[in-house]
Amino acid sequence: MEEIEFILDSTKEAMSGSVAHLEKSFLNIRAGKASPQMLGSVFVDYYGSQTPLSQVSNISVPDARTITIQPYEKSMLQPIEKAIMIANLGFNPMNNGDVIIISVPPLTEERRRDLVKQAKQEAEDAKIGIRNHRKDSNTDIKKLEKDGTSEDLCKKAEEDVQKLTDTFIKKIEEHLALKEAEIMKV
Repeated sequence: MEEIEFILDSTKEAMSGSVAHLEKSFLNIRAGKASPQMLGSVFVDYYGSQTPLSQVSNISVPDARTITIQPYEKSMLQPIEKAIMIANLGFNPMNNGDVIIISVPPLTEERRRDLVKQAKQEAEDAKIGIRNHRKDSNTDIKKLEKDGTSEDLCKKAEEDVQKLTDTFIKKIEEHLALKEAEIMKV
């Protein structure tokens, strides 16, 4: 019985990890509104080492279409500007000598559709992860059954794993629906 509890707990934890990963992936898909997370993938050459942009500057969002980057050191303005261009995020940074200003362009209908496709792909990858966790758990349960655990307990455990799978797939669908609505909202 303890082994089955352990399998169910680890399955739930692994499936939660898949959903958390999906949420993180969705943060990188921009929905038209400016957000500091948009620059999460930007790394700056800071005295010879690649450093996240957030560690060498203060990133703020004064309005829905603008991101401002205030470097902690003035000498970092050019390297930050260069790093944003290299990151290929589709932004055109403007340097005014004190701060870097990025205007976030409104999304076109075509770009919105592409972003929805990207979101659906991320959601599908998360579902595949959930199904793989289900398969691994069921394999472990079958091993327990071979080792002498009662058939009824194992059947019940497999049903519990399926319930977990259904619950987490539903969560993924909900996250996708929210993200899709956010992307398509003009």
